[in-house]
Amino acid sequence: MSEHTEHEQGQLAPGREPLTPEGAQALRAYAARKREQADQVAAVLEDLAANGLPAIEDCVPWEELREAKLAQLHTQRGHVA
Repeated sequence: MSEHTEHEQGQLAPGREPLTPEGAQALRAYAARKREQADQVAAVLEDLAANGLPAIEDCVPWEELREAKLAQLHTQRGHVA
């Protein structure tokens, strides 16, 4: 286990302030989402390493991806910051 998790459940590391149970749960959920995202990125990189880059004609320009994402955000939020 890492030094961050080797303390018993409920026992704080020296010099640390406690979180609320809801705050700790929210942090764990955030960490799980970030871990899943990192796994997805790693899978793409491993695929590229094993199979090479895709043909340029099979790719979508980043500008199109950006515009599609901005449109999605606009629909979800009603505006784009």
